[in-house]
This record gives sequence, structure tokens and C-alpha cells, in this order.
Amino acid sequence: MLIRGGRIVDVAGDRVGDVRVGRDGRIAATGAGLEPLAGEEVVDASSCLVVPGGVDAHTHLQLPVGDVRVSDDFRTGTAAGAVGGTTTVVDYVTAYRGEDPLEAFATWRRWAEPASVDVGLHMTFTEAVSEATVAACVEQGVTSFKLYMAYPQTLQVDDGVIVDVLRAAGRHGGLVTVHAENGGAIEALRRTALAEGRTGVFEHSRTRPALLEGEAVSRVGVLAEITGAPVYVVHVSSAPALAAVREARRRGVDMLAETCPQYLELGAELLERADGDSFVCTPPLRDPWHHEELWQGLSDGTVHTVATDHCPFSVADRRAGLRARPEGWVDFTEIPGGLPGIETRMALVWEGAVAGRITVADWVRLCAEAPAKTFGLWPQKGSLLPGADADVVVWDPSLRQRLDADALHMRTDHSPYAGRAVSGWPRLVLSRGRAVARDGRYVGEPGWGRYVPRSPRPGARG
Repeated sequence: MLIRGGRIVDVAGDRVGDVRVGRDGRIAATGAGLEPLAGEEVVDASSCLVVPGGVDAHTHLQLPVGDVRVSDDFRTGTAAGAVGGTTTVVDYVTAYRGEDPLEAFATWRRWAEPASVDVGLHMTFTEAVSEATVAACVEQGVTSFKLYMAYPQTLQVDDGVIVDVLRAAGRHGGLVTVHAENGGAIEALRRTALAEGRTGVFEHSRTRPALLEGEAVSRVGVLAEITGAPVYVVHVSSAPALAAVREARRRGVDMLAETCPQYLELGAELLERADGDSFVCTPPLRDPWHHEELWQGLSDGTVHTVATDHCPFSVADRRAGLRARPEGWVDFTEIPGGLPGIETRMALVWEGAVAGRITVADWVRLCAEAPAKTFGLWPQKGSLLPGADADVVVWDPSLRQRLDADALHMRTDHSPYAGRAVSGWPRLVLSRGRAVARDGRYVGEPGWGRYVPRSPRPGARG
């Protein structure tokens, strides 16, 4: 395929030119005035941008949550991502307490086989693990390890485990990613709310205040500082958390931060609606003034990537609650948390570029280049350099797309952005040179996606 005359934006700059996709599914060349070869399909991209396929470094596909399961599996979730311009996802394996992490990894590898685009995997530890386990994961191409500072009954680890995993990961070229909220303090606030009869949806927000996110980010920054290891904070949602990232980096800590479109676009007031339980996510949605702080963080580089934390539910499963009660959840602690976003991420961040909050180059960096570099996928992913996988998006700024659930491909009957439309959507999406979406339609093939082992970070000490 020869993609001609588009505005190419990638690590090499911003210029008008052509992109040639080779028969091997890799980028063969970029440049101006490339002439078609015999048998090449020619795509006119003269009114479009040509950018690397998006890399969503935070998804939860097929995940069991209590007695319910997220509504997108790897087949449906990656197809939806492809339509929206995402050509690689990095999903989170969860090794529950008492479970062998490598057995959990094998389960996720099996689940991911029907994926339409390429898949990498992170590993979540929920208890202390040996350094040999960390090394074994790295050998399998799993080079990032998630730790929770919240959910003490199921997922949370203590500071000692965080220090041990930071050290082990640092020695083996891994990167620790952290869900940063003060779980103990949150549990105390939740118990108080229930004891006082405050059971409604909005209590989810009240009992997880932004200050407790900021405190946890500050604390993990100190733990990373004393170990000398890098750390990546997932789904930063608030100004206090952002300030803690800035302070850690000022001291020289190698701390990276991720945010998600819901924290840039949606406010806590949505929790007070009749369908407020469909807006529950963790950390919770914040007051709108936090949005402006986060957009500034994206612009100045404090926030390193935009991912989705894609974790969708049907309305019925959300209402049934974590215990799948026929009568529904009885208080806010039983509501499954998570929002859909794998299909809409690129478009929602693009709106920030249109509004002048970030540059077009920022958009590409945040959605493709930086996550690929951070998680050991570069330059195979996130670039249009010759030899890279031909994961290419022809982005049409004039193409309008409704964000209602029935206009999207994610397997959910509720959209957080219902009633809204965006200007800017992919006209063509390639995964390793094969079209997986055209003009908002999925044209891919389940099982086309491959598992992508990821490289350790350079400079590992072990």
C-alpha cells in the first residue's frame, strides 16, 4: 500500500509526504513524491493526518470483577480499539493471592488469542513475590509490574512489598506501575459512611478524596527515590496527585504519570444522576477544575501518556453489583468500577489538540510514541520509521462520530459520552499492514493480533 500526500506526524517531525507499506507488514519508506509500485493499493490521504497506530497501555479485557465480568473480551475490545485508531493494547494480568503469576499469564495469553490487534501484557502482583518470579516474567516479555496501594481485602500490598518489587524490577529492567490511593484511609472513610447510613453512589467520590490520591503518589515517590528505581503512576485523576508527581520529579525521581480521558472530560456531578452508578470508576471522577490542571500537565510533559483503564460493564451487570444480586447493589461499595474508553481515547485527546490545549505532536506522543517507548515496544510500535510494524492511522479531522453507545463498537449499552459527537476519526487503520478499520467500520479478523513480548528497560543493573 502507498499512502500518499498526507500530513505525517511522528517522532521524525511534521511534514507532508507519503508512507509505503511493504508486503512484510512493515514500514518500507516515508518521503515525498514516492511513486506507486506494481500492485500497490494507493490511498489518497491529502486531507488527512498519517500517524502511528495508537498504543493503549492500560486495559482490562475479559476481567472477572467480583461475581460479574467486564463486558468486552479480547475479541470485541480490540476490534473496538481498532476502529478508534488503537493498534496495540497492553492488558493487565492479575495474579490473585495464592495464584502462580506465570499460570495467570498463561490464562491471559489464551484469552488474548482472538485479538484483532497486537497485545502485550503487564503483570499485577497482589502479594510478596520472589525476585526469581520477576525475572521469569521478564523472560516471557512481561516487563512491567502493577502494585495496588488500595483495596486491602483483595489487591493492596504494603510499602515493604513495593520496595522489594521496585528493587527487583530495577535490577531486571522492569518498570513498576502503581495504583496510588491510600487504601487504609479510604476503608476508614467507607466504614464511617456506611455506619452513618450514607450509601448512595456519590459516597464513592466522597470516600476517595483527591488528597488521599496525592498522599499515595507522594509516598510511592519516596519509595522509588530510596530504591533508585523508576515508577509509573497509572490513571492520575487530580491536582494533588499531579503536584506530587511534579515534586518527585523535582527531586530527581524517575516517575512517569498516566491519565485517562474520563479524568479530562467527566465530572463528579455525574455520580448524582439517576444512572450515576454507570459513572463509577476508581479513582473517582473529580470536580471539573482538576481537568484544567491535567490538561496543563499533558502540555508541559508532567503527564507522560494517555491510556484508558478500559473496564466496561453492561447496565444490568453494573446494577446487579459485585455480588450479582437480583435485587441489585445495596450500597456504593458494591458497584463495579470502570468505564469504557478503548475506542474513544484517540478522538477525545484529539479534541485537546483542536482546542489548542496540546499540540498535534503532543497528541501523537501521548497516544502512541510515549507508551511504546515506556513499555518496551519501541520502535516496533508507536513510530513510522522504516522497519517498524505498519500500524498506521489515516486520521480525518473532518470525519464526525457520535459517541452514543449504539454508534460505537465497544460491547456495552452505556456510553459516558452519550449525546456528544467529535470531529476527527480514523478513515483507515492498519495493523501490521492489514486494514482493520475503514471509515468507522471494523474490517479486521479475530485472531490477527499477536502477543508482543516487550523489551526490558535499558540500564538494568542485574
